[in-house]
Parts: sequence; structure tokens; C-alpha cells
Amino acid sequence: MPARPHLTVWYNTKCPVCNAGIDWQTNRLVQAARAGVIAFRDINLEPEALARFGADVEAVRRRLHGIDAGGRLLVDADCAIAIWRHTPGDAWLATLLGNRLIRPCTRLAYDHFADILYAWNRRKGHW
Repeated sequence: MPARPHLTVWYNTKCPVCNAGIDWQTNRLVQAARAGVIAFRDINLEPEALARFGADVEAVRRRLHGIDAGGRLLVDADCAIAIWRHTPGDAWLATLLGNRLIRPCTRLAYDHFADILYAWNRRKGHW
């Protein structure tokens, strides 16, 4: 049985922006994905995957959700920061935007962008 990935990320493949972003990220993480370090999963195919955390499909449509190797739930900017930590060339971004002084601003910016994207997806019917 393969080892659990260091990070498993659930996202909404029906959102064209989310899907394109994860495709782009996956291409940058080919070696990590092949090695089983990181996995990207479609919440639409596994709607109950995060039920133990109280997160449903709609929650993932609003925000990225991930589970780290320790079984902890990462949501919003914290999930994005974890992805950057695993992405070659992006660790600096995780360090910069994830430091304790900047992280509140990172979360605020992420939440604002996610709210706009969620509203756009609802208007366009990307469900």
C-alpha cells in the first residue's frame, strides 16, 4: 500500500479558474506527484472526503482544503502556503507569505479573492 501523501489537496474541477490553477501547479509538481508527496483530488468525485472535518463540497467550492501528513486540515491561504512549500521554486513564497507577521494579510487577500471567485462561479453556473 502506498504511503500517505505529505499533502492531499481537494479542489473544485468544475471551476475553470481552480481547475486551470491546479493543472498548472500539478505540472510544476510532476516529480512530487509521481513520488506521492502531494496529491490533488476532485471534491466532486469524493463529496464525503472531508466530512470528518465538517467540510462538504460547498466548502471546497469556496476555498481550497488540504490534509497534511499529520492529518491536520489546512484551509484557505494555509493550504496554498503548504502547496507552495512543496513546489520547486516557490518555497520562498511560502516563507514570505506564510510568516507570522504577513500571514494575516495573506489570509485576508486569499479570502477576498476566493469570495469573488465563488460568486463568479455561482453566476456562471460552474457546479
